[in-house]
Amino acid sequence: MIEYIKGELVDLTPTCAIVETNGIGYSINISLVTYSELSGHKQCKLYVYEAIREDAYVLYGFTTQSERTLFLLLISVSGVGANTARMIMSSLSASELQEAIATENSALLKNVKGIGLKTAQRIIVDLRDKVTKTSLATNMPSAGRGVVSEAVAALVMLGFQQSASQKVVEKLANDNSGLSLEQLIKKALQML
Repeated sequence: MIEYIKGELVDLTPTCAIVETNGIGYSINISLVTYSELSGHKQCKLYVYEAIREDAYVLYGFTTQSERTLFLLLISVSGVGANTARMIMSSLSASELQEAIATENSALLKNVKGIGLKTAQRIIVDLRDKVTKTSLATNMPSAGRGVVSEAVAALVMLGFQQSASQKVVEKLANDNSGLSLEQLIKKALQML
């Protein structure tokens, strides 16, 4: 599994970025939000989702891990494929999408091309709890979000439950914003 691709941005269009690394050029599908963030840059780092199908091997790229996580949540909804999720993420920013889901704003989701009322409602029903659970982490500064998600991932790998780890790490991060990743994990281990 490819976690991310970092290299020279050779070509950039509103739907695709070609990133060359170690002599290999990767064609990566992107959203309009990612396109605007990459515009004007020569080097980039894209977090990748690989869609391996019988007839194709397709890469989707995102500038942040939280964007990729939101994309993965979207494609977990029945009836929402990777291209539809990319269309949603091109039409709405990650924070707008999370707010629409949390506030059950199906009208906003329905405005996205290719999304009908039933699909919008299905997205809200399926993702409402998942998005609201992570709302604290997404409201933190970007540096804090990365540390929080890494700490939670480390605790889950150690055998602790995702929900319990998330609560403890977010509480610690809110109370002590200057903690390093190692300090955050050590304090969380004491509390779990």
